[in-house]
Amino acid sequence: MSLALSVSGLGVKGDDGRTILTVDRFEAAPGTAVAIRGPSGAGKSTFLYALAGLVPVSGVVRWGDVDISALGEDARAAFRRERVGMIFQDFLLFEELGALANASLSAAYSHGRRASIVSGAGNMLDRLGVRPASARTVATFSGGERQRVAVARALAGDPAIILADEPTASLDRAAADALIADLIRLARENGKTLIAVSHDIALHEEMDRVVDVIDGRLAGETARA
Repeated sequence: MSLALSVSGLGVKGDDGRTILTVDRFEAAPGTAVAIRGPSGAGKSTFLYALAGLVPVSGVVRWGDVDISALGEDARAAFRRERVGMIFQDFLLFEELGALANASLSAAYSHGRRASIVSGAGNMLDRLGVRPASARTVATFSGGERQRVAVARALAGDPAIILADEPTASLDRAAADALIADLIRLARENGKTLIAVSHDIALHEEMDRVVDVIDGRLAGETARA
């Protein structure tokens, strides 16, 4: 399934009640790869989390026909399980588990899709150069290996939406370039919406659009040929 994104009147407040992000309007069509860039503390990750329904917002965040900003917490969580692949800057892996167990973790919460998620996790690990059958736990993995497991976990369920926070930060250049190519190919060939927060100039250069966030506002956009 492909899902278009439409945001209007978005506002996010911090714990002190101060507005930390304001987005008047933002749209992304399925099959589009969008990079979000800007200085540290500008609101990039907050924007990503708002799109995922991970933070309380005012306004509208609509994926397809679903306004996730109008949903309760449980419904937003269900939407993420079914439709969203999140790649976090912190890997959020279970140290005592191996690569495949970590990458297929969402299978435990998707009773009708367990087999496909486990299969998808194994295929993604293979594609990213991590051996699914390895007996090693991720406690022994390097930063780059951990990032690959986190990416495989996000993509195991074939989500319509891919939201990534600094996905190449822990990878060497060759691995980062391969991951960028894989993510963009998934978006363009399968109608997925890819939005990635990144300081990686190489990633910016491959995306369809690059959106600047400064001081909690969208400050401009560059379209790539």
